[in-house]
Amino acid sequence: MMNRRNFVKGVMLSGATLSFSRWAGTAGENLPPVRVITRGPKFHWFAYYDKLQFDPSGRYVLCNEVDFEHRSPKADDVIKVGMVDTQDGDKWIELGESRAWNWQQGCMLQWVPGSQSEVIWNDRQDNQFVCHILDVKSGEKRTLPAPVYALSPDGKWAVSPDFRRLNDCRPGYGYAGIPDPNADVKAPEDAGVWKIDLQTGKQSLLMSFADLSKVPQAGGFSKGAKHWFNHLLVAQGGKRFIFLHRWQGEAEGKGWKTRMFTVGEDGKDLYLINATGKVSHFVWRDSSHILAYAGWGEKEWRFLVMEDYTGKVEEIEGMLKTDGHCTYLPGDKWILCDTYPDKQRNQNPYLLHLATKKFIPLGHFLLPVEYKGEWRCDLHPRFSPDGNRVTIDSPHGGNGRQLYMIDVREVVG
Repeated sequence: MMNRRNFVKGVMLSGATLSFSRWAGTAGENLPPVRVITRGPKFHWFAYYDKLQFDPSGRYVLCNEVDFEHRSPKADDVIKVGMVDTQDGDKWIELGESRAWNWQQGCMLQWVPGSQSEVIWNDRQDNQFVCHILDVKSGEKRTLPAPVYALSPDGKWAVSPDFRRLNDCRPGYGYAGIPDPNADVKAPEDAGVWKIDLQTGKQSLLMSFADLSKVPQAGGFSKGAKHWFNHLLVAQGGKRFIFLHRWQGEAEGKGWKTRMFTVGEDGKDLYLINATGKVSHFVWRDSSHILAYAGWGEKEWRFLVMEDYTGKVEEIEGMLKTDGHCTYLPGDKWILCDTYPDKQRNQNPYLLHLATKKFIPLGHFLLPVEYKGEWRCDLHPRFSPDGNRVTIDSPHGGNGRQLYMIDVREVVG
């Protein structure tokens, strides 16, 4: 059980002196309790919202540790990876280190699905991106000759994009240290999405950039379009996964266009589920439905549920019509999401009860102005296995980016 004496409604208690009214929200809001679970002088964050941060028991919370902020990672920058014991004074337990990381998604640190004690993360060794799998109980560790992005629900395989190309095309999502050998090639044939066997380390190229550049796009691709893949996620059941195909040419300028594909775990049965050019954050609801912030037809951006294969689309009523990092709490009765900074530079996590459309704010967390661009600190809300706790990354407490835990038991109970 968490020590409720460390909680105050709507306000975080830490080494920083905070004003209760500043963090308590607007008049009439009854915000859930929040507490910090990591502390300075070093900085801590987990990163993305679609990874398993809690162990199956809900006791241990994974995160990264670094000693600087406000600049891009360099090849020789090393972060520590570890976990917080929430039942022993939030003690930090170091597990290893990484030289393959970014601010938005860390080093893909996560618990291996189906395992009670194994964690996985990416690293760089001998001019090669790799991943480590560590049993935190036995200390047994093995290293595979490929990095990972998204893991299958049974923990037996993973998919991965080309992190070298990501670092070239979308700084903040790739890794420094190894340049893209295809930097001058618009749609390479020898790189794309790989599948990695997490037992043997064997990897196979499922589809290349060249393959996807040949899939017709309404209006065609702009002149000089350069292609890359990002945001892979395996569906429940492990039969299919999703990814974003992005490109940037003369027409896009400094921006890019996006379309969303689903595909079988063997790289076959490719399906273009959204070709609008407008797709952002998403999550699988089940093995055939995807919740995404996207455009559809002539409609403006909003949260939609898209059905694989059929083209059926349903708008989620009650969600804010602003981009956010969305997931379903266990049981699929609640959607957990957040916002980017509002006019007051507050980032706002919230819950939506699907049956009643009840909207529950979880807090308002100030993002200082120096957190911007590639090294911004998004909340990226994640949940515990029982759905009773939510963790976020935030620098609002005055101690740089740290991990905070929100107790939502009274909300979802």
